[in-house]
Amino acid sequence: MQKKGVPVQPEVLVSAEALRAFCAQVFEKLGVSHDDAKITSDVLVAADLRGVDSHGVARLSRYANYLKDGRARAQFEARIVHETPSTAVIDGAAGLGPPVAYRAMQLAISKARDNYVGFVAVRNSNHFGIAGYYAMMALEYDMIGMSASNAKPVVLPTFGREAVLGTNPISIAVPAGRERAFVLDMATSTVAQGKVEICEREGKPIPLGWATDEKGRPTSDPTLVLRNIGDRIGGGLLPLGGMGEELGGHKGYGLALVVDIFTALLSGAAFSDLTYPVDENDRPLPANIGHFLGAIRVDGFRPLSEFKATMDGLIRRIKSSSKLEGANRIYIHGEKEFETSERRQREGIPLCHEVAVDLQTIAKDLGLRVPF
Repeated sequence: MQKKGVPVQPEVLVSAEALRAFCAQVFEKLGVSHDDAKITSDVLVAADLRGVDSHGVARLSRYANYLKDGRARAQFEARIVHETPSTAVIDGAAGLGPPVAYRAMQLAISKARDNYVGFVAVRNSNHFGIAGYYAMMALEYDMIGMSASNAKPVVLPTFGREAVLGTNPISIAVPAGRERAFVLDMATSTVAQGKVEICEREGKPIPLGWATDEKGRPTSDPTLVLRNIGDRIGGGLLPLGGMGEELGGHKGYGLALVVDIFTALLSGAAFSDLTYPVDENDRPLPANIGHFLGAIRVDGFRPLSEFKATMDGLIRRIKSSSKLEGANRIYIHGEKEFETSERRQREGIPLCHEVAVDLQTIAKDLGLRVPF
């Protein structure tokens, strides 16, 4: 929690271009190829631009540690191990998640261009950043994009007190005409673990309903939650809908299982608490995370222009509907993130003090200069 009398350190504003360049230098220093470093850096900075700070450059040290401890390989050759005209399975060779997922989504889009739909499952990968990045790749081609990934076990099943599921995010991006695209990008837990980490960095309690302690009781202590997750001693994040069934926690739990099925069972990746394994000496092994990427051509169902006009109509109808007293706006998924991205492109990306210090430490260790 924030200690009384301790001043809050000011944020640092850094341009997206400078952050991308710095992150790319870090990855290249760690042996990652120029192209893969560029992709991974772009994914991290895209998260910060869109206001998803939990998945932005705050994750840089974690990715660097994965490369150092063997979770992820700097040099790797992902390969297609099964393929049909509209589907494929890729073995990511324990490489960094972003370049593996990026190329898998490129393949899904290519297949959709030829066959109206394209779906690619990935195994033996790593954390891939924000799911929305890959779903939005399809928008450039006026396609509907889909992406999902499983993750390390931090989420409880309904009525359970042991974390056996990941936050297992899902994203769907849908093109519109004059309106902004619809971009759903969500964890299947009540909240992403990164937001708990943000609360811990800022010394703030987490809302009751986000997580439980090792005995399954609701807690507002982010440090306790993160320590319990790290040590796997019980407790963790709750599924979307919260504890029990009254508010639909079983539905979030079901969605998390669906993601594991599509990302891991279709691809052959690890699932549930089998991700992020260790050897008999407790040394990290490749994470073996699974992804699922998809692209759908709208004109496989109806003319694109008609669909986009109807999508505009749907968006406008919702946004112009009656608002709750005291509310002045109804948002469509992705709208806040588009506006945040435009503002941060102009003004810079705000880095909290702790993240800025973290980047300075990384730079010092690798003999680099930070862009602030």
